[in-house]
Amino acid sequence: MKESDIVRAILKYLKTVPDCFCWKEHGGMYGTAGIPDIICCYCGKFVAFEVKTEKGRTTALQNSVINKIQKCGGKAVVVRSVNEVKAVIEEVKQ
Repeated sequence: MKESDIVRAILKYLKTVPDCFCWKEHGGMYGTAGIPDIICCYCGKFVAFEVKTEKGRTTALQNSVINKIQKCGGKAVVVRSVNEVKAVIEEVKQ
């Protein structure tokens, strides 16, 4: 499965979750390098998902951004499936 397919499936799921606002962050010259693929506000909490395929790996810059988000009190994680996102949403909900 391609990363874009996983992103699409995750967004489809997140759009069904009450109290969740999310979007796909697009890279390019107007974006900020290293920002996770999906940004989400869930029940008033900042959540960021870096989406990877089963064999995909994060870059040093992506790891740095994930760490910065976590240090600021946000939730930032690498996910590879909708089920992993569901687990994160359940954890944030509590």
